[in-house]
Amino acid sequence: MSSRYLVKDVLKEITQKLTPHIARASREAQLLLMAHLGKDELWLITNQNTEMTNLEQLFEWVERRAKNEPFEYIVNRVSFYSEEFYIAKGALIPRPETELLIDEVLKNISDKTSTMVIAEVGVGSGIISIMLAKMLPNAKIIAVDISKDALSIAKINIEKFGLQDRIELREGSLLEPIDEHIDYLVSNPPYIENGVELESNLSYEPQNALFGGEIGDEIIKELLDEVLKRGIKLFSCEMGYDQLDKISNYLSDKIYKRLEFYKDYSQFDRGFTIEV
Repeated sequence: MSSRYLVKDVLKEITQKLTPHIARASREAQLLLMAHLGKDELWLITNQNTEMTNLEQLFEWVERRAKNEPFEYIVNRVSFYSEEFYIAKGALIPRPETELLIDEVLKNISDKTSTMVIAEVGVGSGIISIMLAKMLPNAKIIAVDISKDALSIAKINIEKFGLQDRIELREGSLLEPIDEHIDYLVSNPPYIENGVELESNLSYEPQNALFGGEIGDEIIKELLDEVLKRGIKLFSCEMGYDQLDKISNYLSDKIYKRLEFYKDYSQFDRGFTIEV
């Protein structure tokens, strides 16, 4: 291979490399090239005959994508709630439906300027805590994760948004690291049943952030027990599309004020809020 290429030639070559492996090869080739160059789509369209050098990283990215490694891990960037976050292996890649979890929390807080303590279990990359901190200016957030890698990634994002004074990271399981009074608990916990065969790209993501136990809803039930025991007023949680009846039945003999479920963009059951 020559050491110098035109943009259009590089685009053609990486599209060919991706085509046997990726459904949207042409588009993904454009996205990888734009990420590599730090350029937008208009630049790409108007600079087809621009010469390129230093392609080693780009072709390494293409090889990784051809093996179905998620695009977000390759470029270390992910968009969520109209913001851009750092992402890497060690934290779950944020999904669009998790934006609905943030909407659910905001819907249940009438006074957005009130002082409150919010706890997040399973902070991952930090996206939920960060967006809540941005939208609830007087909230103090304690964010917990069992994974050191996830906490490191969350720390990078929290510092990027300048929220170190508002979000405190703690390592540990569920609510064990938090003794303080909690006004609102939020979580996108692992909720997939152990042993379920997942798409190959999910093998790159932290498995302890995906699988929730033999049935799948064990961690959700543990969090519900903590909410009821501690008298946490509100708890919003993401769940699996088939877990509505299991959660309703689990709470059937418990005392609480309100239980509401919400659906995702595909109209699958995706989460709930309980008020105690």
